[in-house]
Amino acid sequence: MIDFTQPADVVAPQLLGCLITHNGVTVRLTEVEAYLGDDDPAAHTHNGKTARNAAMFGPPGRLYVYLSYGIHHNSNIVCAPEGVGQGCLMRGGEIIAGEALARKRRQRPDRAIIPFENLARGPGNLGQALGLGLGDNGTPVHLTPRDTEPEWVAGPRIGISKNKDAPWRFWIPGDKTVSTPRGRPKRINLLGD
Repeated sequence: MIDFTQPADVVAPQLLGCLITHNGVTVRLTEVEAYLGDDDPAAHTHNGKTARNAAMFGPPGRLYVYLSYGIHHNSNIVCAPEGVGQGCLMRGGEIIAGEALARKRRQRPDRAIIPFENLARGPGNLGQALGLGLGDNGTPVHLTPRDTEPEWVAGPRIGISKNKDAPWRFWIPGDKTVSTPRGRPKRINLLGD
């Protein structure tokens, strides 16, 4: 079982391969990013507690759901002791159950059919596939632990402008549901192999 009171960069790789179930859809997490609160200029909590980020300072093991660019509901899983303000952004995953529902939430009638591997690839798509909304902010996460630890790698986070070189993005290499950043980030193998 994951101890969500640990720092986000410790929890993040433990999330890979776990299943999150929300609103009738289950996703196997394949990509996450750690955000380390006041020590991390890219974290929403870097400058302290606000009405928007209050859930990140709440009990660990809960969701911090926020609106990104005014259209995407992204979500972190809150980590570290209450009051610290750390979390793991769920960046990508594979739909394990509820594909028809996830597809209904993601598919627009004027667009080509979304390939299976893209249904929950990227934090906004994952949030949409799970049916996340601002009403889910602060609610407990429904996570099923993984059976075995998958191979994983770490490297710089993507899609941010501050502290972007911190090696706090974790993903399962070769998995088709992992985001494809512009340019290839430098990988760091933390398993010691």
